[in-house]
Amino acid sequence: MNIRVLGSGSKGNCYLLECDGEVLIIECGIKYKDILQGLNFNISNVIGCLVSHEHKDHSKAICDLSKQGIDVFSSKGTFQSLKLSGHRLKIIESEKQFSLGKFTILPFETEHDSAEPLGFLIQHHELGKLLFVTDSYYCKYKFKDINHIMVECNYASDILEQNIIQGLVPWSLRNRLLKSHFSLENVKLFLAANDLSKVKEILLIHLSEGNSNPRVFKEQIERLTGKVVYIAEKNLKVETF
Repeated sequence: MNIRVLGSGSKGNCYLLECDGEVLIIECGIKYKDILQGLNFNISNVIGCLVSHEHKDHSKAICDLSKQGIDVFSSKGTFQSLKLSGHRLKIIESEKQFSLGKFTILPFETEHDSAEPLGFLIQHHELGKLLFVTDSYYCKYKFKDINHIMVECNYASDILEQNIIQGLVPWSLRNRLLKSHFSLENVKLFLAANDLSKVKEILLIHLSEGNSNPRVFKEQIERLTGKVVYIAEKNLKVETF
């Protein structure tokens, strides 16, 4: 299996899961032409796209994908917020499992300042279980037998506070971050609360440009978990098994 990063962060998020001849798109918050390029201009093996919520850095290319015959799966609240409808837009619900190609997907509620945000537990006979959580300051669920983790690690509290003191970040943005995005500290608590015995790697996604430190985040999560840790950046390709 390959995990490919086409974009990760406030400028746009998009990830490709390539497994057993199928491609599953997670998030489409970048231009369609960039998604197409990431797919080597071949959409024939794309089985669908999962979208966590309506913010444009996660949903920008929904209309383009659906026009090209690719089904997009998200919550009712997400599609309503975007004022979108159509036969290619498939409504899914938290804790209601569904199949997509050879993948089995279990959506679950996340905590973000959006209408009806979701995370995804994705299972495949070759992939195992992959956990995807982004744009959430907290996760109330615990998971078993996870093999791969993609989790937002947006900011560190000490970096954020220092940026506020220096006038680089407005106070209003601080309050939003605390109630909408995963901090390094909360990611640590989340990982410590779950059984990581079968985890093969952790991919930290959606890092803030100004309120994070990729090297420190990688080192601290590796030290905490004892797992291989990657930082999501454009064109990163993670080969796993």
